[in-house]
Amino acid sequence: MKKIVTIIAFLIFINIFVLANNSFAVSLDTLNLELNKQIVRPGEEVKLTIQFGQSLKEYSFNIFYDNNIFEYISSDGETANNTGEKVGVESYGNTLKTNMNITFKAKENITTSNPTELTVTAEKLVNGDGSITFDSILVPIVKNITVEPEYINYTLNLETKNDIIVNDEIPMQLSYYSPMGHYYEGARLIAEVSAPDIGALKMLALDSAGLEHDLALSGWGDPQGFMIGGKDVKQVLNITGIFSKPGEYTVKLKLIDRKNSDKVISENSFNFIANSENNEIMSLSGMQEVAEISLQAEEEIQNTTNTVLKEITNENSENSVVGSTENVLNETNNKTKTENVVENSAKEVVPKKLPKTGRNMYIPIVFVVIAIIVGYVYYYNKES
Repeated sequence: MKKIVTIIAFLIFINIFVLANNSFAVSLDTLNLELNKQIVRPGEEVKLTIQFGQSLKEYSFNIFYDNNIFEYISSDGETANNTGEKVGVESYGNTLKTNMNITFKAKENITTSNPTELTVTAEKLVNGDGSITFDSILVPIVKNITVEPEYINYTLNLETKNDIIVNDEIPMQLSYYSPMGHYYEGARLIAEVSAPDIGALKMLALDSAGLEHDLALSGWGDPQGFMIGGKDVKQVLNITGIFSKPGEYTVKLKLIDRKNSDKVISENSFNFIANSENNEIMSLSGMQEVAEISLQAEEEIQNTTNTVLKEITNENSENSVVGSTENVLNETNNKTKTENVVENSAKEVVPKKLPKTGRNMYIPIVFVVIAIIVGYVYYYNKES
């Protein structure tokens, strides 16, 4: 009996000794996950840090990821095994650590916004001195992250290579473009027009079904919008513009999101001048009339010069010289009247571009020649 009591006492002692050096398993509530960035661009790396909250000498972590979005790069655990969907990282007690890092890289070919997540489970968690074995973490700890490209805003453009005449059908080209456009499921193009008084502008375009749309009236395409987005997004619309009145028009193009209360995605304004066809014709006829009058004046000045030169050849006749002088003065008066006619005609019809004659120098030349000849004749008669 005494031996039995001794054996029981020994077992109790051993049990107390063991329990004194080991505790029951507990939860590692201090575990925390950290990311060095929340938005990752294609081709960029992101680092996940698992903070233990205390020193561990043993651990085994499983990190799950979407291999359509990320590729595994490295970790600083003792061993790592990548299966393509999960990376297992383990440590066997060779070093004490308070955290572990694992690095992924976003794939290059991503063109859309991809919300995703990294999830972590763990087991075989032992504290630094081996006195505590923590419960396995079987419910994944989740860390959300987004992988998306750096989007560039859409650029809108509207142009025409033709002169704009009212009521003519003017070919115009409308386009929008982005090297990396954000995705929208309900994008829509509309145009807001500011026109002269009682003026209007039609902006007509045909869709793939042959239906005509007036962008200035109802916008372009399906009322619920269309899908756009991705790399090198571009659309070009050939439209027909009809301007009802002469004057300045302002067209504000807007790309809106029908799925988000018509929020403006991008906008741009363009100015155009519409001309009256009648004004253009009058302007051209006025230019022709002024040009014809200028040519007639040049011819009269040339004839006057020739007459003076003929008259002054007779140096022996003072009367001839005087008569020539009077003729010259008369011709000069006629020339001055002709110039006044040209000037008045030019005032009545103002062309957009004045004709270039380059011959107005004849007027001072005639006066100089006359003065020289008269002085010479006077001096000659005085000497003789």
